[in-house]
This record gives sequence, C-alpha cells and structure tokens, in this order.
Amino acid sequence: MTAGNDFDPALDQPTLFSARVTPHRSLNRTGFLVLMTFIGAVSFVAGVAFWLMGAWPVLGFFGFDALVIYWAFRINFRSADATEDIVVTPSELRVRRVNHRGHLLEWSFNPLWVRLEQTGDPEFGIERLYLVSRGRRVSIGHFLGPDEKASFAKALLAALQTAKRGVSYNPIT
Repeated sequence: MTAGNDFDPALDQPTLFSARVTPHRSLNRTGFLVLMTFIGAVSFVAGVAFWLMGAWPVLGFFGFDALVIYWAFRINFRSADATEDIVVTPSELRVRRVNHRGHLLEWSFNPLWVRLEQTGDPEFGIERLYLVSRGRRVSIGHFLGPDEKASFAKALLAALQTAKRGVSYNPIT
C-alpha cells in the first residue's frame, strides 16, 4: 500500500457541529496586575502603619496575605488552559478533552447511537450534560453555566438530528 492510497472517510465529510469549550475567566492578565498592585500597596501601607504603632509582626502577615492571594490567582490562571472540543460529522462524534496539565482524553461515538442526557434543577437550570452511547457516559460542557449549557445542548441536538437524518446534497451552496 502506498502513502497516496491512504483514505480517511472522516476527512471528506462535512462538519455538522464544532465547538471548543474553555473555562471562563473574568479577570484578564492586565486586570490581575492592577489588582495585585492594589493589594500589594494596601498591604504595604497597612503593614507600615502597624509597624509604626509598634506591632511589627503584623507587617509579615500582610505580606504573607498578598503572597497567598497571588498564589491563588496563579493556580486559577493555570487551570484556565483546559479545553474541550466537540466535533460532529455524519459518521462520528468526537470529544477531545485537554486538562490544564496537558493530559489528553478522547472519545469517539457513532452519532446514530448517541443520546444527550441533561440533569438539572427547575430553579437553577441545566447542571450537567452527558453523551450516552452503548453503556458509556461522558460528561461534557462542565465549564459552561446553566444558560450556556441550554443553548449548547440545543445546537448539539440539532447536529445529532442532522447526522441521524443524513446530510442532504445541495449543489447550489
């Protein structure tokens, strides 16, 4: 077999749905620098004030608090590197999850056999989304909020229904 005869049917199929889900972070890098500068300045001024009053050990505690806050934000930013890719073609549904350390998990399903399960609360909304197929259950979209999960589920269900129906040929588009 020669290299030119390799055939991957997934390459010739249209993509019915493609999404990348990432954790939301409301504080960007510039905001982080501004916040840490503010926290550092307040801690330093308050620590110096206590030092001048004779309570010099408090200065170390204010510095330690600022260091712990910095460390917590660094961990939070590192966990933002996680991603989840969901791609639906007429013959395959692929879920590819990369955690913040770079470890890759990948699942592949036949879209004809996949069912989307939703668990939630009437007051809160959708809490979890699962892809279920042949005894396997994979949680997806756990980075999303309840409203985002609802719109994500609606779009994914539409893509799964299109895959089950079959892609129609339209020579005009």
